[in-house]
Amino acid sequence: MALQLNKISTAMVLLFSLPVAAQQSSDSETAASRTENNQIEQIVVTGKASGMTGLKVDTSYAVTNVSAETITRLSPKSTAELFTVVPGVWAESSGGVAGANVFVRGFPSTGDAPFLTIQLNGAPIFPPPTLSFLENSSIFRLDETIHFMEALRGGSTPVLSNGQPGLTTNFLLKEGSDVTEGLVKFSTSSYGLRRVDGVISGEIADDLYIMAGGYISSSEGPREVGFNAEEGHQFTVNLTKDLDNGKINVYTRQTDDSGVWHLPVPINVAGVDNSYSQIGPNNRLGLISYGPDNQQQSYDFGDGRGWKGGITGGTIDLDLTDSWRLMYRFSHIAGEANTFGLVPEGGATTLGNVAGVTGPVTGAVSGVSYDNDTVVQQIGRWVVLKDIEAFTNDIAFSKTTDKAVFTLGYYATNFSVQDWWSIGNQQWHVVEKGGEALTGIECNDSVESCSWNYDIDATGDGNTSAFYGAVEYQFNDQWRVDAGLRRENHKITYVVDEGLTGAISKAVDYDESEIAWTTGVNWMWQPNMGIFARINKGNKMPFFDDFRDNFGAFEGGDKLIKEVTQYELGYKWAEQNYSLYITGFANEVDGELFVSRPGAPAEVLTTEALGVEIDANYRAANGFAINLNATLQDTEITNHPEPLVVGNQAIRQPEWMLRMTPSYGFELQDMYATVYGTLASVGDRFGDNGNTVKLEGYTKIDLGLQLELTQQLKAQLSVSNLTDKDGITEGDPRSAGSPNGRYIMPRSVEFSITYTF
Repeated sequence: MALQLNKISTAMVLLFSLPVAAQQSSDSETAASRTENNQIEQIVVTGKASGMTGLKVDTSYAVTNVSAETITRLSPKSTAELFTVVPGVWAESSGGVAGANVFVRGFPSTGDAPFLTIQLNGAPIFPPPTLSFLENSSIFRLDETIHFMEALRGGSTPVLSNGQPGLTTNFLLKEGSDVTEGLVKFSTSSYGLRRVDGVISGEIADDLYIMAGGYISSSEGPREVGFNAEEGHQFTVNLTKDLDNGKINVYTRQTDDSGVWHLPVPINVAGVDNSYSQIGPNNRLGLISYGPDNQQQSYDFGDGRGWKGGITGGTIDLDLTDSWRLMYRFSHIAGEANTFGLVPEGGATTLGNVAGVTGPVTGAVSGVSYDNDTVVQQIGRWVVLKDIEAFTNDIAFSKTTDKAVFTLGYYATNFSVQDWWSIGNQQWHVVEKGGEALTGIECNDSVESCSWNYDIDATGDGNTSAFYGAVEYQFNDQWRVDAGLRRENHKITYVVDEGLTGAISKAVDYDESEIAWTTGVNWMWQPNMGIFARINKGNKMPFFDDFRDNFGAFEGGDKLIKEVTQYELGYKWAEQNYSLYITGFANEVDGELFVSRPGAPAEVLTTEALGVEIDANYRAANGFAINLNATLQDTEITNHPEPLVVGNQAIRQPEWMLRMTPSYGFELQDMYATVYGTLASVGDRFGDNGNTVKLEGYTKIDLGLQLELTQQLKAQLSVSNLTDKDGITEGDPRSAGSPNGRYIMPRSVEFSITYTF
């Protein structure tokens, strides 16, 4: 690790020193120039306890702004894919519209997104960041009602909201105004996409505004599985009332959207590439057996992972007096987040190596006979039925003086989950796109699984309440300090029936409190240039699955709390047409929990990370612009039950990531055209803590063209994965040694046309 530390330290010194030297001649810069260009005027609304907005260049934490225009250009296939634009974030969105894995710099995990919180208008959409088979991005869909997104890493987040120590992404809805306006957008693609988006906004009474919009969508998905695999619709209404002393906002968003859950597939097998999908018309319907009496039920595994439910929330922002301010946010969510998937069990083999062949082996659907050279694999039919609900409140009072802002707040949430699982249910299938199950194999022809089964019926309730306080003190024009403190009480009751026997096998009654804190200092030696330093200590409290997966440790007195310590040193520089943000970071996560699959033994370990991230933007007068974001990090497992693992690189954490997005706008006859592209590159990673499974790095290229045909009509053509790269995002987290992997999505082309009014 010492060599990597030296590399990172040298890079940080060079990156911090060069911009400072270049700026020494800018002493005449004045604060008035802040309003003359977009780079300086970027507004931040996330990360302050008071809820007050500020300029990005003045913040003392790492935050990334993503506008609606940028989201449109990126044309992300899922919410998680959007997170790839954030420095320090590694998002594996190769699983489809839902079920992504999102990792934050220096926060290792086997999957899902335990260190990601998604907020809508400043309130968490679901306070537990991750439950098994559910991470926040699975229950959030992008559409034209989004105004912009902010992504905050570390910083003050361990003290605020749900106390997320990792990454908080805050999506802000569009609001109505005095002008009635809207858009209609039609999209299609090379994989049969049919999608219509619409938004309309305006004033419906004096100082009362509305924004309403949503989408209807259907397609086979980029892997063209042979049926309408990705279908859904969403509708959002946002009401805003302007008052003499503030604003009241209420919204509701109703969603019914799902898509095939793509799992790892055999690699280095003929006919298997980034367009391969195990699921297809011949196997989307499947029978499972569950419980001690082997009850049977058929499910449509083409439903994949999805979200059918609603989020309703709002904000009250009032100036109570000249110096006192009230900020109140609430959010309620309820719905179904079910998962149906075909999951590999071990690697591929030939039919001749399969035990238990009782006669001629034929296709269960086609009746075709298969010989001993046929490539086959065990595929499990996994069913997870999950109902969730949560109600969140966050209220804060702020007092402003000449030099300081004092904030006292209270955060409270109740959340619940009801789970019914039957996972395992393996049968031998042909390894071909949509490969069918086989008959003539003993375990396939019985109600028993060819391997293991794990069935549960579980229900849990949680309650988190926290008092937090913060102060921001401005010594002079250059120096500012801030600090925050949070005391959180976390309660969980949870019961599990493992095996569906009707008896409770595990019961949890948990009540623990923890302290989190943060402090930072900001030095702006030039109006648009400065540095910040920050340290925070946060906690990731346990949720339902943490207890089930590590029940023995819990019974032995382990509180199952992950303790997170972070150090940050940041440089920021914003000018009229360019900006540069560099953040060095050091993290320690103590108590991280790894479980290869539900029911398997847990590994508890400690990891450390040291690195630097860069977010640079340049916009020229001739229409050329470029964004560069990069992350360089060194991660290390410093404590593990297996001594040989200590010193290894943290699982699924690349040593470097690079993303470069140039664009060029120009006049084209009577139109204005913009050509843009993205080069995204990632280094090697490891698929296991033992560092025995190496996941090769890769480079992906996207390309796009926007045409402003008239003032109201715009067309866009985008090509994703231009070179049709077969990049591997992950191995097989359920069996690290199996030769399985999940490819990035294949090359696809999308076209849309938008009419605004």
